[in-house]
Formats: sequence, structure tokens, C-alpha cells
Amino acid sequence: MRRIAEHHVFGVSVDAETRCVHYDEEYDVLALRFGCCGRFFPCFECHDAVTDHAREPWPRDRFDEVAALCGRCGATLTANEYLAAPGTCADCGGAFNPGCAAHHHLYFEGQ
Repeated sequence: MRRIAEHHVFGVSVDAETRCVHYDEEYDVLALRFGCCGRFFPCFECHDAVTDHAREPWPRDRFDEVAALCGRCGATLTANEYLAAPGTCADCGGAFNPGCAAHHHLYFEGQ
């Protein structure tokens, strides 16, 4: 577990900008919350590695709640804000990994 701003990010070897053992490239600086436990993880593989329950994506009826955390500046975004953003943090302008979009269905219900 790693503390980023005022949030805990759970996973395997999480660094100070939310990179993990599974995704550790320059732009892998995003943690996402899961609907099953409400905790932030750098990736779905980290969730599966450190929890004892099945992963569930963030529910559509909660898209107006915080579901994403920028590992660079600690800013939070709702699911709607994150999904509408052009792959960057609204606060610091830092880029997120564009490949994350391929996994949106794992993190956000109905995506």
C-alpha cells in the first residue's frame, strides 16, 4: 500500500506515482477505484493479487463520484470526468497511459 495525497493505493510494489509491478512505464500514473471494495489500485492485476474477492468495475450509477486518482499530483476525478478527459489530469495536465482505454471495461461498468 502507498499513500498518494490523502488516499491509499493498494497493489504490488506501488511507487510514489502509482506505478506498480505490472504497469511501470512513464505514463502509468493513474489509480482507479473498484466498485467491489471502493479502494484505489494501479491496475486490475494488483486488485486480483492483493484482495480475496472478485473484482467489480465502478458502477454506472456512481459515475459522479471519485473513481480516479492522478499519481503525479494526487488530484481526484469522478468516473465521468476521467472518461471525458483527453487522457490527461485536469489539475496538473500530466498525461495518462493512452493504453488504459483498452481496459476501461474492467474498471467502469458499461464501458
